[in-house]
Amino acid sequence: MSGLFSSLSQSVLALNAQSRGVETAGRNLANVNNPDYSRQRVLFANRGSVLTHDGVESIGIEAKNIQQVRDNLLDRQLARELGLTAALEAEDSANSRAQAALGESIDRTASTDAPEVSAQGIAAALGDFFNAFQAFAARPTDLGEKQNLVQRADILAQRFNLTDARLAQIQTDLDVQIQAGAEDVNNLLANVAALNGQIGQLEVNAPGAAVDLRDQRQSRIEELAKSIGAETRANANNASQVDVFVRDSNGAPVVLVSAASVAASVAFDQVHMTATTPLGVPINLNLTGGSIKGDLTARDGLVSTLRQRLSDFAGQLASSVNSAYNPTGTGGNFFTVDPAKPAATITLATSINPTALQASAGGAAGDNTIAANIVNLATQRFSVAAGDKINGTFSQYYSGVVSEFGRTVAGTEGRLEDQKNIETLVKQQRQSVSGVSMDEEMADLLKFQRAFQASSKVISIIDGLLDTVVNGLVRG
Repeated sequence: MSGLFSSLSQSVLALNAQSRGVETAGRNLANVNNPDYSRQRVLFANRGSVLTHDGVESIGIEAKNIQQVRDNLLDRQLARELGLTAALEAEDSANSRAQAALGESIDRTASTDAPEVSAQGIAAALGDFFNAFQAFAARPTDLGEKQNLVQRADILAQRFNLTDARLAQIQTDLDVQIQAGAEDVNNLLANVAALNGQIGQLEVNAPGAAVDLRDQRQSRIEELAKSIGAETRANANNASQVDVFVRDSNGAPVVLVSAASVAASVAFDQVHMTATTPLGVPINLNLTGGSIKGDLTARDGLVSTLRQRLSDFAGQLASSVNSAYNPTGTGGNFFTVDPAKPAATITLATSINPTALQASAGGAAGDNTIAANIVNLATQRFSVAAGDKINGTFSQYYSGVVSEFGRTVAGTEGRLEDQKNIETLVKQQRQSVSGVSMDEEMADLLKFQRAFQASSKVISIIDGLLDTVVNGLVRG
């Protein structure tokens, strides 16, 4: 009897163990399209053995634990690559908006080293302005030419104003975007800390058992990497929990999450991203990845540089035209401008109108000295070394600004494409380790089902044997 009951007990344990295997394989199959899910597998173990009068007898098998199939090194590497990709995507998006604000058509497919720039926006307005002055110089008393000149000059000034305003708005929008990103990061930090606490509680006596919570935590960590380029490391006091950190301006780690607590929150002071400790001490951060880094790079790099170069251009144009139009300094200027922000403020002087427009400084009718001098500015070469704000002619300088902008945008797009290829490669590597394989899970499912059926068959046979023994004893 003890032999039959022992075999029955072992069969029940085997039945439960194989049932756990079927359940796990089914869960894996159900999450085959879930990118945040890592494959799970059942760890079977022998419950030991005992010494009976018939010899050593196994106690049976059991499903001891559910193991999550993860490679921590690949997880950390993928988080880094996700952060780098997000930074380049954010930078590329800002560059595209800056190109739209510039109003110039840049053909970067022609040559990466020298993108083709078509005459639109400021470039076209500049050409129309000097052409109008040339026509005015040819017919200085023609009211129609005067009206056309005033109109073209006003359009050129407005193009500068509008372009600068659009670029300034992009910087403002990026500030708002960074601020919103900082709030999202703080929410994610609190979420990771809470998950750390839950995992620590559930894994006190069963390390690695909180597989679903670990999946959720890894998903949040990757979201942090995409936003702020956060990195992770195992907590020194609890291996089941992780610390989340970023880098300061010296490259030293700044811990944001330590085990189940948020060690520092992030903020944006309109200049830098900072981490503020519970003691209230802000630390300037040097982000290594994430969309916030990309936004900061675009705001303080390409967009800021473009605004400055346009201001230099507008300032040089205004001062040169004013010097030619008002050579003695006693008459009225052609443009008015704030030297601190020329592109944003350049406008026609209030005294400039078709009837008051002068082609010469009090010369005879038909004298075009002033108009001719302004026409000559179109081909004049300027030099920063000589005290000017730009190098080359007006058209050369602006073409260089736009071409350099095009090369920068093309370079960012190229780096983004390369980075996406690297990210895809790392994702595939992790997928080969942690991803669910339909073929493998179907094979496991059949294997566990057959083992379950075999255990059921053994129980059925033992039941028959017990019935025979019990009924035989009763009849006897």
